[in-house]
Amino acid sequence: MARLQILELPTEHHGDDMVTPWILVIDQASEDVAKTLEGHSEVDSLHDAAIQKLTGASLAERIGARAVLVFEETIDIPANEVTIDDGQTVRLKIEGDFTAFREQAMREIAQAQADLRAGLR
Repeated sequence: MARLQILELPTEHHGDDMVTPWILVIDQASEDVAKTLEGHSEVDSLHDAAIQKLTGASLAERIGARAVLVFEETIDIPANEVTIDDGQTVRLKIEGDFTAFREQAMREIAQAQADLRAGLR
């Protein structure tokens, strides 16, 4: 499964405003995904051409990134690692906990089914 990573670029100062530009890095992408996303910051498909014509923006511009990079290989971005005092590298992996969402969705489905049954009677 493909991974999404953010590579922060050096902060830019514009007077009192500060902007931290970033690049979206997609790695461990299957060959199909890599080919589909490859070069989507440019006009390379009818779909992307239509969106760019309507919005005047590339994929990277639409999501606020400076670029979108896609790799089939694993790309480790050192800036996304934390080194603790003894030199050990700690990697952070954030996984969503969808338990509460799943329970809420099941309640909503059950309520919709009950409302439908009541409406059909």
